[in-house]
Amino acid sequence: MEGFLPPMWSAIWYVLSGIVVIYGVIQLNKITKEQPEVKPLLAVAGAFMFILSSLKLPSVTGSCSHPCGNGLGAVLFGVPITAVLATIVLLFQALLLAHGGLTTLGANIFSMGIMGPLAGVIVWKILKGKINSTWAVMLAAIAADWITYVTTSIQITLAFPGNDPMTTLTTFLGIFAITQLPLAIAEGLLTALLWDKIKELRPDILLKLGLIDESEVPNYTSSLNTTNGGAE
Repeated sequence: MEGFLPPMWSAIWYVLSGIVVIYGVIQLNKITKEQPEVKPLLAVAGAFMFILSSLKLPSVTGSCSHPCGNGLGAVLFGVPITAVLATIVLLFQALLLAHGGLTTLGANIFSMGIMGPLAGVIVWKILKGKINSTWAVMLAAIAADWITYVTTSIQITLAFPGNDPMTTLTTFLGIFAITQLPLAIAEGLLTALLWDKIKELRPDILLKLGLIDESEVPNYTSSLNTTNGGAE
């Protein structure tokens, strides 16, 4: 929440997050110019993150647990662009919902917009092509959520280590886990449902981004051939 972190740590997280967000802005401009058809998916990923991460539950003094919605953006667009989306989401929440804060914005971006998405991307890349993309996305979303809160626990421990930092970290992880383990699983299932809907409505974009292959869209090739044949 606002003012929770010491100024030094607020500054550190701002710098680290700022580097990634600036690079993400560059990548965002590039992809929207080269592939303007992805703009609706950017909006969906950002809205999904905003809605899910606004559903907060009290978890530990000075913080809260909530779904993150960051796995979908990570799979679709990678970490830097997801960091930009997270920045927009967290800024709106801090200004309009009193959720998070401006002094802690850098720390929240680092956990929800960088480290969580990074975990999601790693899981996605490991599983891509080995299992159906829907399952891969579900597991990526679960990983992104969990690692977001592992990172948050580490951030709080670094700011307030106590007499035994490891005990402090274990305590924070344990408190978050009570709410976050089931929340992450629910988020993974919801993300999978949304992914299936995107795959049903706009498989062409997912194919162009290299996220699925034509074997997952059995009617895509035949419909494409029919369209081409009609044009000829």
